[in-house]
Amino acid sequence: MATRTLPGVLLFLMLLTAQPAAAQSPHQENIQIGLSTDKVMITAGFTGADLTIFGALEDADPQIARQGRYDVIVVLEGPARPVVVRRKDRVLGVWINLESETFENVPVSYSVATTRPFQDITEPASYKQLSLGAGNIFMQPADETQNPATIAEFTTALRERKAATGQYSENVGGVQFLSQNLFRATVRLAPSVPVGTHKARAYLFKNGLFVKESSAQLEIRKSGFEQSIFRAAHDYSFLYGFFAICLAMITGWLGRVIFRKD
Repeated sequence: MATRTLPGVLLFLMLLTAQPAAAQSPHQENIQIGLSTDKVMITAGFTGADLTIFGALEDADPQIARQGRYDVIVVLEGPARPVVVRRKDRVLGVWINLESETFENVPVSYSVATTRPFQDITEPASYKQLSLGAGNIFMQPADETQNPATIAEFTTALRERKAATGQYSENVGGVQFLSQNLFRATVRLAPSVPVGTHKARAYLFKNGLFVKESSAQLEIRKSGFEQSIFRAAHDYSFLYGFFAICLAMITGWLGRVIFRKD
């Protein structure tokens, strides 16, 4: 009789010992970011600036935080537009454009801030899967039938050009934890930062594994007289073009009259 009830007793004891482990639910980390303003106004004399983004971790594991095994990468991505890349070659002593490649929906600007160097946070495959980092942005060619080697060459040239002009930038160490849960990120706004809607995104990594993502939007607009001209050029493009041509003709005529030699 006792031998028959022994398996039931063992099962009951196993359930009792398993209950404390089930009660200890793992941390469900989350990340939130906030901007001090949702709109930035720039003028014609804008020479670039640093934008500060604050964020917080929710339900963070104190032990993991103390050991510094949380990493955050913050990205500020500008509006996407078509881009034409041209290659110049020397023909008969003159540099001319011979080949070109058009890419669709390319972010005009892309600024990244990280807690540590990329190679110390996670594997390259994770960045590629998340399309995270300037080197992992997918450049969609307009004509996919071209030679893959040619497309790769123009893609590399486009990334290098963006980096050279400061439109694609990385700030290693630009994300700093102010406490176990709060952090601050500094991303760079290039002098040629485009107007429009920019998207800020924050990626949370724990022990090298991607956990969560959070996003916010930022509007960059021109201000003052430059904004009036910008609106006129977009809202009344035909009249703006006609006025620009007339102004150029009048300016040329006045210059000829003033500097005419009798």
